[in-house]
Amino acid sequence: MKEKHKLFVGAVNYLISIVLIILVASVLIVIQGSNPIVAFQEMILGAVGSRSAIASSIRWSTPVLISATAAVVAQKSGINNLGIEGQIYFGAFTAAVVGAYVPGPGWIVIPLAIIAGAIAGLLYAVLPAFLKLRYHIDEMITTLMLNYAAIQFTEYLTMMLMGMGSDTNPDLIATPEIPASAQLTRIMPPYQASTGFFIGLGLVILVFLLYRYTIVGYEWKMIGRNRDFAKYGGIRHFKNYLVIFLFSGAIAGICGAVEILGPHLRFRTNFSTNLGWDGIMVALVAKNNPVAAAVVAVVWGMIKAGSLSMERMTSVNRILVTLVQALFVLFITLDFKSIMKKRHNKGKGRNKCWNYF
Repeated sequence: MKEKHKLFVGAVNYLISIVLIILVASVLIVIQGSNPIVAFQEMILGAVGSRSAIASSIRWSTPVLISATAAVVAQKSGINNLGIEGQIYFGAFTAAVVGAYVPGPGWIVIPLAIIAGAIAGLLYAVLPAFLKLRYHIDEMITTLMLNYAAIQFTEYLTMMLMGMGSDTNPDLIATPEIPASAQLTRIMPPYQASTGFFIGLGLVILVFLLYRYTIVGYEWKMIGRNRDFAKYGGIRHFKNYLVIFLFSGAIAGICGAVEILGPHLRFRTNFSTNLGWDGIMVALVAKNNPVAAAVVAVVWGMIKAGSLSMERMTSVNRILVTLVQALFVLFITLDFKSIMKKRHNKGKGRNKCWNYF
């Protein structure tokens, strides 16, 4: 009964947040001189209104689905891995190199590139994990700073690999294109939606089963809920913390690999459009539930696809959608039940004061 009440409160919280965000978005659209109804209609059509729209929604849902899974693994276990973006970059670069330079059939090269991307993301998570465990340096700071280092360092590695100079046009800094045999299969050709979407779903199922039915998952959840209690309960905190951090980094690396083997087909500087941050926000909205994160990631991708269409068909800038997404995360973190309860109690207090006088 308590669980049902908790689900009901959560659903009401989501509903209030959606209503508020629609109102805010409508006001901002009117300010830009457009009709909110027309803008929302174009967004829906751009997300599910045609075969190309559905393919676009799947394409944009895929990286968010995987990066959100990486964020869920970390946050559910009490780790603030803000370095998912940097781990995505290293996973993408490594997968691009393997895909472009390792000869062989696709059934060998594709898994090899994805595994290489996962290892690269994992290795890039070693430093912040070590600094946290050995020197107690807050992982929020180290992972955040390492994002910028990853972007610059992968650009440098690409330039060295291709023999480019420091004066090279940034738009030309890229690895060779991956051959067709090493590319992920497109599920709705000729559009960019690929089998990477099913890789993302597979990771969601894996994480769900891990946390729901295994002893390891139980230990990881306990570390997230109360680290000191888990430690005194006999859970090996040091080992588990390290494994959780590296597992999250590996999933982020897979996200980068899938992006390169699917839509991009080569590594470019600044190829990621804040995919790591999107994943973190989706995990927050989903309350670190892997299944809920998958649903929110798909909706997130639909909003992204719809916003691109909305920008083409109306005068509304898609940056508005980014603002609205951020506000939605802010609203969803608010406990409206507690807020209303406090207001109610405050009102009762005023009535008592009035009666006294």
